Amino acid sequence: MGSHSLASIPRAAQRFFGRAEEWAVDSAAMFFRKKKAAPEPAAASARLPESAGDANQSTLFLTGNDSVDRRSVDVLLTAIARVSQSRDLESLLVYIVDTSIEVTGAERGFLLLRNATGDLEVRVSRQRGGQPVSGQVRFSTSVVKRVLEKEEPVRATVTSDSEALELGTSVFDLKLRAVMCVPLVTKGKEGSASSAERGALYVDSKAATREFKHEDLALFAALSQHVSIALENARLHIVSVEKARLDQSLEIASSIQHGLMPQVPNDVPGYDIHGWYRPAERTTGDFYDFIRTKRGSLAVVVGDVTGHGIGPALITATAQASLRSYLRVLDDPAAVFTMLNQDLTPRMDDGLFLTLFLGLFDQHGALHVINAGATPPLIWRAATRTIERIAGNAPALGMVDDYEYTEGPRLALAPNDALVAFTDGFVEARSAADPDHLFEEAGMAEIVERCASSGCTAKELTEALVKGALEFAGGKREDDMTVVAVRRAARG
Repeated sequence: MGSHSLASIPRAAQRFFGRAEEWAVDSAAMFFRKKKAAPEPAAASARLPESAGDANQSTLFLTGNDSVDRRSVDVLLTAIARVSQSRDLESLLVYIVDTSIEVTGAERGFLLLRNATGDLEVRVSRQRGGQPVSGQVRFSTSVVKRVLEKEEPVRATVTSDSEALELGTSVFDLKLRAVMCVPLVTKGKEGSASSAERGALYVDSKAATREFKHEDLALFAALSQHVSIALENARLHIVSVEKARLDQSLEIASSIQHGLMPQVPNDVPGYDIHGWYRPAERTTGDFYDFIRTKRGSLAVVVGDVTGHGIGPALITATAQASLRSYLRVLDDPAAVFTMLNQDLTPRMDDGLFLTLFLGLFDQHGALHVINAGATPPLIWRAATRTIERIAGNAPALGMVDDYEYTEGPRLALAPNDALVAFTDGFVEARSAADPDHLFEEAGMAEIVERCASSGCTAKELTEALVKGALEFAGGKREDDMTVVAVRRAARG
């Protein structure tokens, strides 16, 4: 920089700022324009808070003094480098406050930030010489308040006690003669403020000979931009780390939940069975299960906890584990539902509940069912080539604390009959062509009738249902989707 003439300083600075834009600090480039000569107001006349138009004109900090301007450029370029490279936020903030004191000739500097509750706190307090402020930390709260309310910088020089009182009692009490304060605002992608100000950068001086100038305010405001950038970088880093941790947790939860889904049994005499599920997110509130009961029957279960994500997945895991335990020791499915409801209801938040279908199959085709608020399963009858639906006969679990569940209708599956149980992710699949049109039960019934009539297996039937619903929805899944098909063998 030493070989540059005064006239070439702005162009050199702009070239540096081309690189600075890569560091997401293009907002500072506005300060690197050559300042037109302007008469300075008389030092003797007090200038109370400069803001609005006056402050906007002070964004040009180049003075026409070669050595001073070169130093200012170096200060900002060094700040850019520190912000782009530093991973220690606290030391970076201290550095910027110390630099603010040094370049403005102030005696003290403060960085004030809002905490989680919205209260303003002193994050950094420094004094000349690179030392922390000793004793009680006091500053002009009225000036800071004005800056935050108007979101405009303030530059004030005080020449009398009355002017000090006009700025605030703290200015008078502390015998301050020069004050500057600028807001810290996070910039959005388009350069506009994306959120309320985070806080303020403030410097002051008691020296009667110290007077902050237009150039001081411009350079001070430029430094404040680097504080905003540093804070935003730190926030984004925290968000990135937390997101990575959450992704890892969800991946583990998804893996565990996948492991809880049972293997489809292929050794059930007289039956062909298949199941399929896909979560809308990493984890699912849906589940299916195949459980051997105490008497040797096969319990086929399809459940759906409202919502999707981690919360419903936890309820799902609890319900699935409890069902496996109860069905292996109790002969009465209704008693199992009643006990599970008593277990789950105290643990479920308002608005959460579990819809649950259970079909109990014996080797002769007898079918005992309970439908606690689940989407009605469909039965295709081979003899009549018609479809029946198994309507709900009880409320979802978690809705009524002391509900006594009873068994639903006793049915039977004749040879070649097929039962299909599924969650509402299928019937509520939304048309890609017409978002107001849902797949509904009619869409499921049409595929069941067509596929079962052609003699398809349970696996082929579930695959046809999945393909039909996803093609209808253009491949999108807005909710968890689960389906189980049970087909009675031709000779059971």
